[in-house]
Amino acid sequence: MSDNNPQQQGQINIELDEKTAEGIYSNLAIINHSASEFVVDFVTIMPGVPKAKVKSRIVLTPQHAKRFLKALNENIHRFEAVNGEIKDTEQPQIPLNFGPTGQA
Repeated sequence: MSDNNPQQQGQINIELDEKTAEGIYSNLAIINHSASEFVVDFVTIMPGVPKAKVKSRIVLTPQHAKRFLKALNENIHRFEAVNGEIKDTEQPQIPLNFGPTGQA
């Protein structure tokens, strides 16, 4: 076999289609977890609009969630080293409602 095979070198070939490359804007992330997974819902809230939809949901294992946190933290440090500190502005509390309340 050839040594140029990416999988032989521990690499993964990742494809990014045009629609996914456009991305989805989110200005709110809601994070929940259980013993076996973390669920991150990305939401777009618009001023004056009383309803918002989850635009994307990512489900992670606890181990992957921790690796994601570490990678995001490292990227924020690199960004701030080049662009200066990201200011954390106060956000108003947003009452969240995920539909009707469950009943037993």
